[in-house]
Amino acid sequence: MHAPALTLKDFCDAYRVCRETAYQQIRARRLRAVKLGRKTLILRADAEVWAASLPELRTVGREQA
Repeated sequence: MHAPALTLKDFCDAYRVCRETAYQQIRARRLRAVKLGRKTLILRADAEVWAASLPELRTVGREQA
């Protein structure tokens, strides 16, 4: 069973984003985080909502055969 919250490092590793990007998303209020002492934690449910809200990658240009 997975832990209900991710440390910032675990979040960055799982979603392949750098620490600064994670903090930018938190400051912009796109990603919810909580503090527990000195640790920044992101609830797993909030991380999944954030990931689902990201725009879909669309390619423009050459068509596939």
